[in-house]
Amino acid sequence: MAKKGKKFAAAAAQVDKTKAYSALEAIELLKKVSFEKFDASVEFAIRLKLDPRKAEQNLRGAVVLPHGTGKTKTVLVFAKGEKAKEALAAGADFVGDDEMIDKVLKGWFEFDTVVATPDMMAQVGKLGRTLGPKGLMPNPKTGTVTMDVTKAINEIKAGKVEYRVDKVGNIHVSIGKVSFNNDQLLENLRTIYDTLFKLRPSTVKGVFVQNVAIASTMGPGIKVDSESILAKL
Repeated sequence: MAKKGKKFAAAAAQVDKTKAYSALEAIELLKKVSFEKFDASVEFAIRLKLDPRKAEQNLRGAVVLPHGTGKTKTVLVFAKGEKAKEALAAGADFVGDDEMIDKVLKGWFEFDTVVATPDMMAQVGKLGRTLGPKGLMPNPKTGTVTMDVTKAINEIKAGKVEYRVDKVGNIHVSIGKVSFNNDQLLENLRTIYDTLFKLRPSTVKGVFVQNVAIASTMGPGIKVDSESILAKL
């Protein structure tokens, strides 16, 4: 642990905590200070002026990042009949109905994302306590409860990420890997930021975006000047 602490301290020492870097500067600095021995994920964090207790401010949804996240997601689809065949043809890793639900209830979790057709949701509801705490419960807001299973699977495999505001107004999303080039990370960053910025509820007064930062998996947070994200290069 001490070794890891020293590496973090050395990385953090290179980051000016009082400064909001331009988006490109922040990405370049993140790569410079990343000390993980693996291809770390790049995490995006944004604090918004939101009160999630108000329904219209409880933001939740999904967006396809143009360059994906660098991770291929394993997709489980709950569907029957023709929709089950369609899901398999579209590249779902696991497809099933009641038997698959029982398997998950017994503790099987070899999947990253769950999609379900609407007619399966009554049975899938049994998994609320199992999938809910892990953020895996299918939801219409994120496009994972749908009859168009082909579209859902294609988007997930292409790099779709889900976002959800926490109780204090923060949203965290993975936007790629440290090995991505600067343009790829910048475009992914712009895509998620633009999506969230446009979702500002009409009931929110004052400054909507409170803080933006990026970090590698184990690295220090780097503040980003929000106005620079959508600015032309």
